[in-house]
Amino acid sequence: YYSSMKQIEMYTDGACLGNPGPGGWCCLMRFGPHEKVLKGGTAQTTNNRMEIQAVLSGLQSLKEPCEIQLYSDSQYVLKGLKEWLPGWVKKNWVNSQKKPVANADQWKLLYELVQIHKVHTHWVKGHAGHPENEFCDTEASAQAAYYAKHPQTPAEPLSV
Repeated sequence: YYSSMKQIEMYTDGACLGNPGPGGWCCLMRFGPHEKVLKGGTAQTTNNRMEIQAVLSGLQSLKEPCEIQLYSDSQYVLKGLKEWLPGWVKKNWVNSQKKPVANADQWKLLYELVQIHKVHTHWVKGHAGHPENEFCDTEASAQAAYYAKHPQTPAEPLSV
């Protein structure tokens, strides 16, 4: 089938030294021959927040509605996007245990973005030699290590 939307491949990963602890994330995006890497981190966070941030930053960087093939090794992010989000929205950001949804600030932003973009999710086994996943894992871990050594650094997304 043909879509008039730009076709984007997006590979994401998050890392945390300790959970919570210093964290990092990386998003590798491809559009035809073009490649863009976004990465960042923060001194005190959780692994799940970094996994979400990688996807969030990638989607936020797009300037028009796109069709995205999202590759992640995070079941939390993929299940959140595919299965849990509609229920959370309906139940006003309360989960099945009647508790506030964890990381709701990020999920709310993601929800807005998946209304604009068409996102197809693909699970990738982590640490299994998948080149783009390994790249993102290495970059996310390097960001986490950086923020462990420089906790005062403001958490600004870096574009490369």
